[in-house]
Amino acid sequence: MIRHIVFFSAANPEDVDRICEGLMMLAAIPHSSHFEVGRNLQSDAITQERVDLVVYGEFADEAALAAYKAHPIYAECIALVRPMRELRIAADFKAG
Repeated sequence: MIRHIVFFSAANPEDVDRICEGLMMLAAIPHSSHFEVGRNLQSDAITQERVDLVVYGEFADEAALAAYKAHPIYAECIALVRPMRELRIAADFKAG
């Protein structure tokens, strides 16, 4: 299983709800076995960096993750969210 985690911060804090709605579009992509978007509950205690939203998905394998990223809804989401975000950090790892 591949775990896919992405952190987002909004360039303008007033856009967090709109970014969240845009990211929720990704839930309609059928290639994940689990998918959720949530608001971060805290900032980093050391750096004070702010992450507003977290995307978490589980995929059977790398092919399923690649199919998810190739889906047209994924491109629609990027077009909507990218102009409103300041930060995006993604990580993918194989679950042990």
